Amino acid sequence: MPTGEERAWETLTGLDPEHVCLRAGVTYEPSTGCFAVRVFSAGVIVSTRDGRVFGSSPEADALLERLAGHATLSLLWYLTSARDVPLSGRLVKPGDLGGGRIYERGTHVLPLHRVAEKYGTDVCAFLARGEELGGTRLGYADASLRLLPFPRVPVVVLLWKKDAEFAPRAGLLFDSSARYQLPVDIIWSTAMMSLLAVL
Repeated sequence: MPTGEERAWETLTGLDPEHVCLRAGVTYEPSTGCFAVRVFSAGVIVSTRDGRVFGSSPEADALLERLAGHATLSLLWYLTSARDVPLSGRLVKPGDLGGGRIYERGTHVLPLHRVAEKYGTDVCAFLARGEELGGTRLGYADASLRLLPFPRVPVVVLLWKKDAEFAPRAGLLFDSSARYQLPVDIIWSTAMMSLLAVL
């Protein structure tokens, strides 16, 4: 039985590249058979001829390596699934997009505690890391960032700093339109990508 990644490659190579570009907000170079995608602040190349995903710079390669296990699978399914629909402007928890409580137990629990531990006493470092990833500061929580793991999938990472009364906390939200852009399991993988990029 083919893996999820193998199925995604097979699906992608059967699609009209022009339609993929329109739906996913990416570009395509016919002479090389490559899609160019912004993943956070990095330029990433998806070669349908070679079946490879690689960065357009050493920094992009380093980011892909850091996100190994999530980036390639998520990116391929984004290219095959994305739709040209507007953002809703309504932020929701990942579990509200399908999958329910998988985010609360077992191996699917998001490492929000690691973000809180790393940045709970250093909001400036959190914001600086977000800017390195091409993120935008927002006005939620004590600090928040809007990141773009993929062109049509914004993710908001929230941070509440440690104080005399409370331990630090972190949260993650998607625009509710993500349900039209990614399969449920890839929403989880994209959330993981976003948190690992911040860390």
